[in-house]
Amino acid sequence: MIFTEMFSKQMIAVRVEEVAAQLNADYAGQEVVLVCILKGAVVFMADLMRHLTIPVSVDFMQLCSYEGVNSTGKIDLDLDLTTNISGKNVIVVEDIIDTGCTIEFIRQHLMRKNPASVRFCVLLDNPVRRIDNCDKVDYTGFVIPNQFVFGYGMDYNGKYRNLPYIAALSR
Repeated sequence: MIFTEMFSKQMIAVRVEEVAAQLNADYAGQEVVLVCILKGAVVFMADLMRHLTIPVSVDFMQLCSYEGVNSTGKIDLDLDLTTNISGKNVIVVEDIIDTGCTIEFIRQHLMRKNPASVRFCVLLDNPVRRIDNCDKVDYTGFVIPNQFVFGYGMDYNGKYRNLPYIAALSR
C-alpha cells in the first residue's frame, strides 16, 4: 500500500482548535449535545471537545455505508442515541462528508426526535463526490480532493485509525 500524508498532526491540531473556537462563539451561553458518528469521528470529537468551553453532553451513533474504499449506497443504523435530544441543540460530529447521503440520513433521523437545532461539524469535506443536495455542513475542518483518506480515527479496511495524521491512498 502506498500513501502520502495529507494533513499533519500539527495542521489538524490547529484546525480543530479553530473549529472549537467558532463553536464556542456560536453557542456561547448555551448547552449542546455532541453526537459522535462512530467509529471514524471519535478522535476528532475527543480533540474537539477538549477545546470547548460551552457545556456539552455526549452521545454516539454508528452507521455503516462502506465496504473497503467503496460506498455501498445503503445506510444501516447500527447504534442509535440513548440521550433524549428533544428541545436540545445538537452538533453532529462526523469524520468525512462525500456523497452527502449519510449526513442527510442522520439529519432526517435526528429531526424526528424534535431537537431545537441540528448542525454538522465535519473534519473533511469532499465536495466532488456530492450526490445528495447536502449543503448544510455548518463547520468544516478541511476541504479535500477526491481521494480515499484514513488515519486520525478513519480506517482503511479496519486499520490505521491510530495514525496521528491524515493520509491519502495513492492510486
